[in-house]
Amino acid sequence: MSLVTDHFGGTPHARAPIGLQARSLGNGALWLAAFLSGFVIEEPAPYELYMALLSVVWLACGLKLRREFGPLIICLMLYIAGGVASIPMAKEMGDAIMYIAVSGFLAITAIFYAAIIAEDPGRFRVIQSGYIASAVLVAAIGVAGYFQLFPGASYFTLYDRARGTFQDPNVFGPFLVLPTVLLIQKLLRQSVLRNLHLLVPLAVLLLGVFLSFSRGAWGVLSASVLLVYFLALVTEKAAARRARLVLLGVIGILAVFALIGAALSVDTVADMFAERAKLVQSYDGARLGRFARYSLGFQLVMEHPLGLGPLEFNKYFPEDEHNVYLKGYTTYGWLGGSIYILMALWTFCALVPLLFKARPWTAFTQSVFAVFTAHLILSVIIDTDHWRHMYMLYGLAWGLIAAEKLGHGRPARPVPAFPYRK
Repeated sequence: MSLVTDHFGGTPHARAPIGLQARSLGNGALWLAAFLSGFVIEEPAPYELYMALLSVVWLACGLKLRREFGPLIICLMLYIAGGVASIPMAKEMGDAIMYIAVSGFLAITAIFYAAIIAEDPGRFRVIQSGYIASAVLVAAIGVAGYFQLFPGASYFTLYDRARGTFQDPNVFGPFLVLPTVLLIQKLLRQSVLRNLHLLVPLAVLLLGVFLSFSRGAWGVLSASVLLVYFLALVTEKAAARRARLVLLGVIGILAVFALIGAALSVDTVADMFAERAKLVQSYDGARLGRFARYSLGFQLVMEHPLGLGPLEFNKYFPEDEHNVYLKGYTTYGWLGGSIYILMALWTFCALVPLLFKARPWTAFTQSVFAVFTAHLILSVIIDTDHWRHMYMLYGLAWGLIAAEKLGHGRPARPVPAFPYRK
């Protein structure tokens, strides 16, 4: 037990255990926040209610909003301001207000994660642990639901696709990508033999992504893994370890093909895969399909500086925008749409220099960067503006950026044994 003695030689006071308990309690609360992020099958989800309480408690306990992640705060404030200005354009005011309120809440969660990491970047381990535990459980529920392994399992599927504890398979799949990449990153960086226990949760996550039959999730996972693998090769200086990475890459590809082959041995899986593997679906290339709506939608918003209003786009076209950059303009006006693109590019550019710095959390930074970048590309063909884990990625990214600016993790400068004096 660490003791703190009074400055004037008084009786020692045992203060460390109280601080240790408070830290453990805070970390436990943070772990639970990351864990609950995977359960959003109904709204308001437990994640929303819990994060609202947690944010208030942490701020009351002294969590700081630092200027180092000020760009995130300013961009999100302007983004939400654009949404508020667009509300009067909507025909259904109640739904529009609720939609922008949810956007505002999710913006607060991004700022919360940024503040948490900026204050102590070592907390990434807590968030990583909670997120992985949640994703493995959610993926297991989705897989079990898909194969009807328990009564009522169909509740966890949609359109014959696994959705786990999410409303949509297209969100379920991408949610599993970051924890999948984190496990792969650990296998690349550390001994595989000592981490054989990770192969089971990794297989569950990969199968969950596959059975979501989300082309976006497949693309995000592939792009993220390739980018992390490339960064590992580039940053590895030892030839022997680089050769090990090449060998692991080959083994990994074979293992994934074996897993997919086993899944495709089930006829229903094979039929769905054949259908979903088509690059362009009928609803993509139709006369008013996804791609046609992009062009027509951008032409339409050119005439509406304040946007069309939240949830109004599908009143002009058969479906929603399915493009978060277009949705930025239709739902948040010219201000919000432009700010979102600026925020995305700013985050990407600010993260790049961190990828090659020797920090205890560099592997985590590379994983966040890879998954975030893949999500920015995915956002061209899907709406990600209300994805909880997307806002978490923004928060984690800016927390890491702020931590670097604050000097966390930098090697201490050696102090000369005999400093020169005049």
